[in-house]
Amino acid sequence: MNILAELAGNFHIGFAALGAAIGVGLIGSKAAEATGRNPGAAGEIRNIAIILAALAEGIVFFAIYLA
Repeated sequence: MNILAELAGNFHIGFAALGAAIGVGLIGSKAAEATGRNPGAAGEIRNIAIILAALAEGIVFFAIYLA
């Protein structure tokens, strides 16, 4: 029974990391697209993208803490 609990915890962290990786990829993609459309706002777009990527990666730390 302990092995099943450990596997469930590992899957929990893996799915959180997978979701965060997909989220960061989408953020980067849309930030590049937005910078291409409006190069004058590149600095603001970059700052917002970095903040959103950090928030998306924070989910993994919550998953590790809860596992």
